[in-house]
Amino acid sequence: MTKTIELIFDFVSPNGYLIWSPLKALAEKHGAEIKVTPAFLGGMHKLTGNAPPFMRDADVKGKNDYAMLEMNRFIAKHGLTKFQMNPKFPFNSITLLRMVESLDSEKRAGLIEALLPAIWEEQLDVSDVAAVGKILEQAGFDAQALFEATQDPAIKQALMDNTEQAVERGAFGIPTMFVDGEMYFGKERLGQIEEQIAG
Repeated sequence: MTKTIELIFDFVSPNGYLIWSPLKALAEKHGAEIKVTPAFLGGMHKLTGNAPPFMRDADVKGKNDYAMLEMNRFIAKHGLTKFQMNPKFPFNSITLLRMVESLDSEKRAGLIEALLPAIWEEQLDVSDVAAVGKILEQAGFDAQALFEATQDPAIKQALMDNTEQAVERGAFGIPTMFVDGEMYFGKERLGQIEEQIAG
């Protein structure tokens, strides 16, 4: 039976970008499927009392420096050397998440793969509607239809429901993965996820 890795995802998280390609490679290696569930990280933080690590740990001597060291190790290990912090970070990702939610499951990965490099390699300003639309069209999507879908009350509600349900299941940040009901948080859990799938 094909294993499923559910990825709780938001474009605004640098770690959402960093885990995408390695997680995809892991899934392909083991014949597993990735199911993307968009969830608004800002809403998750509000519901859980969590905060971005660089803010939360700002007063802890050495902790953010070490986090950056580990991030650079991860980047080097997985060949993600095109990564750049987006100058608009933290940006509002709700529109992009609603786009993902509006798509069928099998089309979500394509949208993510079109937007992630633009955001985290080419420093796309996600508030620039024309720039986002151009990237969507180049990837074969109907940009106008996607933007229109973001105003659908049902899509808006579905994203809110995803966010609340992710928190109810124990999630507090991005990326969170679920495999066989087991929760894994953070890009550093790839080894544990692989053991779960292989086992």
